[in-house]
Amino acid sequence: MIDLPPALRNVLLGTLALLALTMLLALWRVVRGPSAPDRIVALDLIAGVSVGVIAVYTALTGERHLLRVATGLALISFLGTVAVARYLERKEPR
Repeated sequence: MIDLPPALRNVLLGTLALLALTMLLALWRVVRGPSAPDRIVALDLIAGVSVGVIAVYTALTGERHLLRVATGLALISFLGTVAVARYLERKEPR
């Protein structure tokens, strides 16, 4: 852990709490979702929020190597979302 001012540490911890709440709400949309595109968008949101969690954790601990993990997760998530969207587009009757 790096030495942060207490105010900044509290802001970062609050940010982690809000990101966790966002992840829970997105998980609810994945479970309930009325359609497949809604579920895919929710999964993409979960991946994006995970990138945010990794970034905030990096700011708290100073472990910069985790930013590479966040970048890789963002790229894989984007490519996966595009692939599933193309699949769903071709699957729908015209």
